Amino acid sequence: MKFKAEIDVMPLDALLDPQGKAVTNSMKNIGLPEIDGVRIGRHVRLFVEAATKEQAEQKVEEACKKLLSNQIMESYAYSVIPA
Repeated sequence: MKFKAEIDVMPLDALLDPQGKAVTNSMKNIGLPEIDGVRIGRHVRLFVEAATKEQAEQKVEEACKKLLSNQIMESYAYSVIPA
């Protein structure tokens, strides 16, 4: 079976996010002072061939740990659905 994974990788809350800080500061300049605490991450979509959803999730977990995120600085969350 083919599965689609949607993965969000974000900087850890305890770490500074310079890009998010710059966007937060810019919100005031464009008339949106109500918006605060912006954090910038990335979104990854991939497809996995696996016999079961559980196996697909294991492959996605492995990809996140080994390549898609830096666990010292980032967290990740994902969902896996049939493609």
